[in-house]
Amino acid sequence: MPPRKRRDTGPAWTAPGEKDTLVGFLDYLRNAIVDKVADVPEPEVRTAGVPSGTNLLGLIKHVTAVERFYFLEEPITDMRRTFQPTRDDTVDGLLAGYRATIAQANQVIDTWTDLTRPAPRPPGRALPPSQRWVLVHMIEEIGRHAGHADIIRERIDGATGR
Repeated sequence: MPPRKRRDTGPAWTAPGEKDTLVGFLDYLRNAIVDKVADVPEPEVRTAGVPSGTNLLGLIKHVTAVERFYFLEEPITDMRRTFQPTRDDTVDGLLAGYRATIAQANQVIDTWTDLTRPAPRPPGRALPPSQRWVLVHMIEEIGRHAGHADIIRERIDGATGR
């Protein structure tokens, strides 16, 4: 029997403001990428789904590092390595780390009252971007990688949808 496609419901259409709308989309995409990785067994979760070597576990490791960079001001010394899980990295461990990062990032976002103001300054950058730019960029970043995860997951077991 082919895998069942889950019905996907996006963020609320009636969010009260711009920040609520942006955070709603960001959280929706965060959940989408987590859902694509959860319940995928070893070694499939770390097996490259495309010639570039991209794999589900590496995608979670990467989006965690990028969120920590933009929201928590943690440096990334080697962007390529953020896509490479170590032998010791596990699905449960990386997903727990990503969920903790999301909670910390959302605490930062909760303090933002004017999206034109500067966001935390990422290490190595001369000027900080606006809070709006960071939220939109993270929607784009997580959305792109959630799409990668969709394709890799479908190649693993045929699962589609969120």
